[in-house]
Amino acid sequence: MKNQITSALSDFFFEYETPRQVLVRNRRVGVVCRLIQLGVLVYIIGWVFIYEKGYQSTDTAVSSVFTKMKGVGYTNVSGRETVWDVADYVFPSQLEGKHNCTSDADCVGGSYKRQMTGVCVNTTKTCEVLAWCPVEDDHTVPSPPLLMSAENYTLFIKNSITFPLFYVTRSNLVEEINKDYLSKCLYHPEDAPLCPIFKLGDIVKLSGFSFENLAQEGGAIGIVIDWTCNLDFHVKHCKPEYNFHGLYGNPTDVDASASIGYNFRYAKHYMEDKVPKRTLLKVFGIRFDIIVKSLARKFDIIPTLTAIGSGVGIFGVATVVCDLVLLYLLPKREFYKNMKFKYTDTHTQQDSESYDLDSNAHYTLEANSRQAQDKSNDTDAEAGSTEAEK
Repeated sequence: MKNQITSALSDFFFEYETPRQVLVRNRRVGVVCRLIQLGVLVYIIGWVFIYEKGYQSTDTAVSSVFTKMKGVGYTNVSGRETVWDVADYVFPSQLEGKHNCTSDADCVGGSYKRQMTGVCVNTTKTCEVLAWCPVEDDHTVPSPPLLMSAENYTLFIKNSITFPLFYVTRSNLVEEINKDYLSKCLYHPEDAPLCPIFKLGDIVKLSGFSFENLAQEGGAIGIVIDWTCNLDFHVKHCKPEYNFHGLYGNPTDVDASASIGYNFRYAKHYMEDKVPKRTLLKVFGIRFDIIVKSLARKFDIIPTLTAIGSGVGIFGVATVVCDLVLLYLLPKREFYKNMKFKYTDTHTQQDSESYDLDSNAHYTLEANSRQAQDKSNDTDAEAGSTEAEK
């Protein structure tokens, strides 16, 4: 028992098994195999490594955005001159609504966003509310827009990002930008692609919208700051790219008939003869949504080895396909099956072992017979030699 265990351990540690290889000389199968291997090689190099960058690890950024608007506008409505600056036209939105009714039962006090009195006004079929008087009339919209001069206003964007996995922090105020450059630059996609100061008219134009339409009905523009960086190179090459997309506000959009543009209301309060009053403004504005898109890549040995291992495994597809062709499609498939597989059973093995024993015995007897004959010949030769000497 001890010898068997020792032999088994010895076989396990000091013997190596390898699968049987059959070399098939067939042009069609050979061409199929090489074409499949070539396709796998192109996939690994072209798609996995070059296009998908399978040898790199990735990370997304933590980002913050700061904006500042500059520009002064002037309007003259019915002889009333007004100067508009940043404090007048930059603000968040405030949205409200109204409630229709058919009877007082539809106007339960406090049941909507406003404080209702519980009375349904028959002339307008709306619920009476506690609100400012007179009631707003928003059917008259100035045309052309009052602040068409806003097309020349400028928007300054300051953006900073951090890739925590790679410990890299960047700002859109890159190495080429300084105070002198900021004082005179204006963004242009070709001449000044890194300038963080944008003219509103250029933003709207690059988004594919018309500034006049947006100023009339309002709308939204998406400003995308794209940080796609390959950190295998120096970090100074990690720079932002700006893209502009019209989100809504185009009169030709499919849903324009249901909801056109973008607008909201805000009020300016004041006291007159000790009576609180306010000026309510309905503003058709342009909303800017700043979206930061980021992806950083850097070489990493783990995804590299994973990609290589996966590619080597895919090479086995060629063997599987070629075996299917050999064993099931070619005319000589039975011949290839006999060459590839070795069939054995117990009876055949026993007969083979018995035949080997008989053969060994026969060889032994024959060898002994030859040895005896050789000895007899040697004795006769010696006797003849002795007689000759005498």
